[in-house]
Parts: sequence; C-alpha cells; structure tokens
Amino acid sequence: MLRVQLTEARETLLVTLYGRALDARATRPVLGDTMASEAVNAIDFDFATTHITPRMAPTVAVRAKFIDDWVREFLREHQGEATVVHLGAGLDTRVWRIDPGPEVTWFDVDFPEVIEIRRALFPERPGYHMIGASVTDEGWLDRIPDGRPTLAVAEGLSMYLTAREGVTLLRRITDRFNGGTTIAFDAFNRLAIRTQKMNPAVRMSGATLHWSVDHPRDLVRDVPGLRLRDAVVALTAPGSELLPRGTRVLSSALRPFRPIRQMSRYLRYER
Repeated sequence: MLRVQLTEARETLLVTLYGRALDARATRPVLGDTMASEAVNAIDFDFATTHITPRMAPTVAVRAKFIDDWVREFLREHQGEATVVHLGAGLDTRVWRIDPGPEVTWFDVDFPEVIEIRRALFPERPGYHMIGASVTDEGWLDRIPDGRPTLAVAEGLSMYLTAREGVTLLRRITDRFNGGTTIAFDAFNRLAIRTQKMNPAVRMSGATLHWSVDHPRDLVRDVPGLRLRDAVVALTAPGSELLPRGTRVLSSALRPFRPIRQMSRYLRYER
C-alpha cells in the first residue's frame, strides 16, 4: 500500500479521486473511471474522512465528464495533432480516459510530491510527460513545446489560486503559445468562495479558496488577446441530468437566484 500524506489544497485531490472511484463502482457510473478505483485500493488512506458518499459521487464525475468532453472536442477540431497541458492534475486519470493517439503530446503538471505519487500509481504511456512544479512557478512552461495547437485544461484548480496568481498564469500561457491556444477550466463566483466551508473537500483538508470569477468577460480585459468562447453554468450544463435527484430538485428551485445558479461555471477561452 502506498502511504499518502498531503496537506491543505493538495489533500483535496484525494476527495475527487475517491468521488471518481465511487462512481466507477456504481451500477450505472457517469464516468466509469476504473483506474481511480484501482488507485484508491492502492493508497493507504482513510477515505471515509473525505465525507464523500456514493450518493455524492456523481457530482464529482459529472464535472470531470464535462471537461473530458471539451478535451475530446479540442482534439477533434485539431485532428489530434496537438498539445494538452493538464494544470494541477492531482491524481486525475484524464489522459487514460481520453486515450489520445500518439500524435498528441500530453503534460500533467502538479507539485513535485504529487507527481511522485502519480509515478508510483500510474503507468507510463507514449507521448505522456509529467512536470513536478507549482503551476504558479515561473519556468516550467518553457518545457512545453510551441508551434502546435495547445489546450491548457484545469479542474478544481482556479479557486485555490489568488486572483493575481490566476491572471498571471493565464497571461503566461497566452504569451507562451500565442495563437491556436485554448484554455478551459471551472471557476467559482464570489458566493461560492464566501460559503466555502460548505464544500466537504475544503472543510476536510483545511484548504482556503481565494479566486472568484463573477464576470467571465473580465478576464478578456485582464489578459490581452484572450477571447471568451463559452461560459456554462454547471448546474444546467449538459450532463447535469445525471446529478443526484436531490441536487437536481434543489438546483431547479434555486435557478431564479442568479448568484446561487452561477456559483460554479465551466469557462473556455481562446487566443
């Protein structure tokens, strides 16, 4: 068994891993991430402390599936000849779920201690690379080749950055790759940040959320050359019909209240 000791924001990767594992074990899984289930079995950690239950697991899986579909769409649009940079990859098995062809170069980026865990848990594959660095560090982007369409994708990352860190990261990405770049991630609004202790992953880990994106077009102003392609409300996004019934009923009742409805969104920008 692999003993894992992480703190604060890093520990939240175990919450989402367990959510995907529980979904994979369901009779009718949303994502069917069997590698996540195998990873949970290989880790020496009390996953009961995550407070994620089988009933809650689809919430994690639906978000992952939506972003997976955006990655697949990007690769179709560029006929597979592209680079994917997964920011704050954690213990996500996205590259195996997508299973891109050998013409795709894929980089998973996360803290060195997280990359060590990834190397112990997951196999190598052609065209796949891991970079041990904080996404806010300078320099790691120089290791990503330029000259091809590039997708930078993140899930459950932006809210752990400060606004300054987030905007700076977006600027570095757009400056590094120039045209042909897509950036896709999920973001919280100000209400979600203010009520963060209601989030089991945040509460369990003792992490703190910082960055809210209330108006997605503000990033177009803050990051030269960026263009907003999509801003999709998570509660009503394609796939939301797979959420637990209680969540769907609650979201329907709260739909008239815009700040609540837009607590979480999927954002996609192009350069």
